Amino acid sequence: MIADGYILRPMLLADYAAVRRLWEQTEGMGLNESDTSEAIALFLERNPELSLVITTPSGAIVGAVLCGHDGRRGYLHHLAVARSKRGQGLGRLLVNECLRRLRALGIAKCNIYLFATNEAGRSFWLHEGWAVRDDLVVMQRGACGC
Repeated sequence: MIADGYILRPMLLADYAAVRRLWEQTEGMGLNESDTSEAIALFLERNPELSLVITTPSGAIVGAVLCGHDGRRGYLHHLAVARSKRGQGLGRLLVNECLRRLRALGIAKCNIYLFATNEAGRSFWLHEGWAVRDDLVVMQRGACGC
């Protein structure tokens, strides 16, 4: 349990519907075929105990983040805090706990992806001490070759 009765715990597949609603209500969030319940189930299975949610004492999910790693680098995806709960440090708590769990696994660095137009997200991450790497370009291709 954390301050004000909030509970921080690992994300479960049973949380998917509520987490998806939170993501859909979060400005700057991009959802696609990688965010189906089946895809999230695989992600959670591959990265046990790393993705997290914050709930109210009544069980309502008010924060969530996907956290995983490739054995070398950690990755955070879809950090979201309910609009009415922002400014209380919940996002910071989610991020710091993910980083702590990654360090415990020997993962020393972590990356995030952020839409260039997501000013609120950019402001949050910069405020939290993350640095913009302008020497990298993200490239992507579907596994099907499309």
